[in-house]
Amino acid sequence: MTIESLPPGLILIVGGLLLPLIPARVRPVVLLGLPLLTLAALWRLPDGAVLTLSFLDLSLVPVKADAVSRLFGTVFTLMSFAGGLFALKQPRVLELSAALVYAGSAVGCAFAGDFLSLFVFWELMALASTLVIWSSDQPGAARAGLRYVLMHLLGGAVLMAGLVGHVAASGSLAVASLDPGTLPGLLILGGLLLNAGAPPFSAWLPDAYPEASYSGSVFLSAFTTKTAVLVLFKTFAGTEALIWIGLFMVFYGILYALLENDMRRILSYSIINQVGFMVCGIGIGTPLALNGAAAHAFAHILYKALLMMSAGSVLLMTGGRRKCTDLGGLFHSMPLTTVCGTIGALAISAFPLTSGFVSKSMIGAGAADQGMAWVWLALEAASAGVFLHAGIKFPWFVFFNRDQGLRPADPPWPMQGAMIFLATLCVAIGVWPQPLYALLPFPVSYVPYTGSHVVAQLQLLLFAGLAFFVLLPQLQRTRTLSLDFDWFYRRPLVRLAQGTLALGRVMSETVGAPGLARAKNVAHRLGLLHGPLGLLGRPWPTSLAVTVVLVLLGAALLIAYIHQGPAP
Repeated sequence: MTIESLPPGLILIVGGLLLPLIPARVRPVVLLGLPLLTLAALWRLPDGAVLTLSFLDLSLVPVKADAVSRLFGTVFTLMSFAGGLFALKQPRVLELSAALVYAGSAVGCAFAGDFLSLFVFWELMALASTLVIWSSDQPGAARAGLRYVLMHLLGGAVLMAGLVGHVAASGSLAVASLDPGTLPGLLILGGLLLNAGAPPFSAWLPDAYPEASYSGSVFLSAFTTKTAVLVLFKTFAGTEALIWIGLFMVFYGILYALLENDMRRILSYSIINQVGFMVCGIGIGTPLALNGAAAHAFAHILYKALLMMSAGSVLLMTGGRRKCTDLGGLFHSMPLTTVCGTIGALAISAFPLTSGFVSKSMIGAGAADQGMAWVWLALEAASAGVFLHAGIKFPWFVFFNRDQGLRPADPPWPMQGAMIFLATLCVAIGVWPQPLYALLPFPVSYVPYTGSHVVAQLQLLLFAGLAFFVLLPQLQRTRTLSLDFDWFYRRPLVRLAQGTLALGRVMSETVGAPGLARAKNVAHRLGLLHGPLGLLGRPWPTSLAVTVVLVLLGAALLIAYIHQGPAP
């Protein structure tokens, strides 16, 4: 084993654990340097198994490189660099340390060639992301973080149960295609979909992400759901059920994003929507659709982080304002944030010359090539819905709507630099997609810039924009509270817990001291009988033991004789 063969994510993980011990003046160098070192390390890995170990007669492959791993590892490290630059002025060292461990764990998942290594990085990612939430100064961070970690521990338990069943049945830990028709495969699929934010267990995402700090939500938007997409890609490509699960996620996210008043909850529901496109592409399972899912994951991480950065900048510079009803007119004093946020909004809407245009359309083309007319039509309708809630609603209500008289400046220079970096990447990929296409797992013959595609997309966006402004009076935000599906299981569980505690108090009051005394007396008598010196607990002489066995055997024979009767 050499240093070069170790998981590249360990660079970020070890660096994150040591970050609190590093002098403050050196931390910026570490925050920005470790992602670049990780990027260089993962690109030096050859294809195939790089590190192989033995464990309980099973083969572990902690490091295995292929095109998909390298694609996701590249965007994870780019994101950790941009996030580190954005958080350069963040005074909470716990958040920065947890963010590096979080990013490194995602990279570790990307290159894990066996399920045990994958699970270790998976759980470390859940714990690190929880610390990112708990390190926030938002008032609801503690409770949201607790709900978040409980859901992810549940998902991890379901995933582990499936993995144990799979290993018992197959005798292999290798990360490979699985059958969702078996119980282990179904459990693994359920654990992955929970992390991907699939309803009805998706409320953890819009519940927790908006409670992170202005920089914490940037990291949270990038890794957890996309790591789930990566593992779905490797294990359940071509599973037809994922098409319909993905479409449900797409429209579920759109609906709730349109209803939301909190700018970061809008973007959080948008994550569910966008991951739905990727899950649908994985379900279609053709090379074109899988390329589209992978390319869209790459593009999504960049433009979603850019949108979260613009929202985080507004949150920081306005003193914590996050409701659309409290914002508006910020383009007067935050021009750079407005421009970068608008570029992110155009990219998520698949506007021509942005990254979303060259990635998302591949999924729809994959559906059309397979004759899935209804799937293609649903994806096209969903693209219009994305433009409504993220392409127009977010920038309009935050930056351009009725002026609230707020005049905050653009954020400090590291935050501006991070936004400019990601905005440049969003435009560069949209203008010149070939470098991204070269990273995809299958050869790419898809050409995004055809006359019919550009015109059709512009028409779609134009009519969606027209619908937004025609319906603007109905879309004006009010101070409302949106109830997600989790209400149906969180409320009953709370009532069940309260009822159990009340029943315990009643039983305690009913039994009282006399009942406790009787219970102690019974326990004492049992101890006299079964304790070390009791009749059934102390050692017996061999002769006595033989006698007891003979008596029991004779009694058994006598009972059998009486039951069956004498032989004829």
